[in-house]
Amino acid sequence: MTNIINEISALVTDCGKIILNADRGKMAIDIKSGVADLVTEYDKKIQAQLEIGLKGILPEARFIGEEGSHDELSDDGYAFIVDPIDGTTNFVKDYHHSAISVALLKGKEAVAGIVYNPYLDEMFSAIKGQGAFLNGKKISVSAQPLDKALVLFGSAPYNKELFPKAIEILTDYFYKALDIRRSGSAALDLCSVACGRADLYFELIVSPWDFAAGKLIVEEAGGVVTTIDGEPLSFEGKTSISAKNNVI
Repeated sequence: MTNIINEISALVTDCGKIILNADRGKMAIDIKSGVADLVTEYDKKIQAQLEIGLKGILPEARFIGEEGSHDELSDDGYAFIVDPIDGTTNFVKDYHHSAISVALLKGKEAVAGIVYNPYLDEMFSAIKGQGAFLNGKKISVSAQPLDKALVLFGSAPYNKELFPKAIEILTDYFYKALDIRRSGSAALDLCSVACGRADLYFELIVSPWDFAAGKLIVEEAGGVVTTIDGEPLSFEGKTSISAKNNVI
C-alpha cells in the first residue's frame, strides 16, 4: 500500500500543476445542477488524467469521479473515489484554496487517502492503520475543548434550503467556540482538523468524493468522523458530516 500511495502522490502532484498553470483568461466554465454548481475544463482534464493514471497504478479498481459518469461501489474489490478540484468556485475566483482528493476503497472501507493543495504544496496522506501525514511528517488532531476550538463549516450555495439549519448550528458554536471559518473546500477542512489547525468541521450535505480521503486522514490522525447525528458515514451517497478531535 505504501508503494501505491507514493505513486498516487506523484500522479496528484502532476495534476496539481494543471491547477497552477491554468489559463484563467480562456477558462471554459459550465453550470451543473444550479447557478453556483460549477465545473471547469480543468476539473474535467484533471479527472481524465487521474483516471488514466490510477488505472495504471491499480488496473482492477473501479473509478468514481465527481465529473461525468462513473462506476458504482461494490461489496468487494477496490475503487478509487476522486474529486479533481474540491473547491471549484475558489479555483474559478483564483482564491487559492482548492485541492485534489483521491481515496482508495477496498469494499466499502477507505484504506488509503490523498488530499493535495497545490497552492501550498501540501500533501496530506493516510493508510488505514498507519497514521496520517502532511508532507511525510506525522500529524494528529488537537486536544482543544470547544471553548478554545476553531470551528469550520460548509454550506453549498446550490443547497440553499439547508442554510438556515446550518446557521442555527453555527450560531450555537459561535457562542461556545473560539471562532468560526468557512473555506469552500470540504477536503481541506477535514485535513485542517486532522493536523490540528482547526478542531471541528461540519456540513449538512456532502458527496463521497468530497470526504472519502479526508475522512480517513482525520481518523488516522486520531479524530472522529460521523454524520451530524453521530451515525456512521456511507460512501454510497450524499450525507451530512461532522469531524472533530476526540475531546469536543
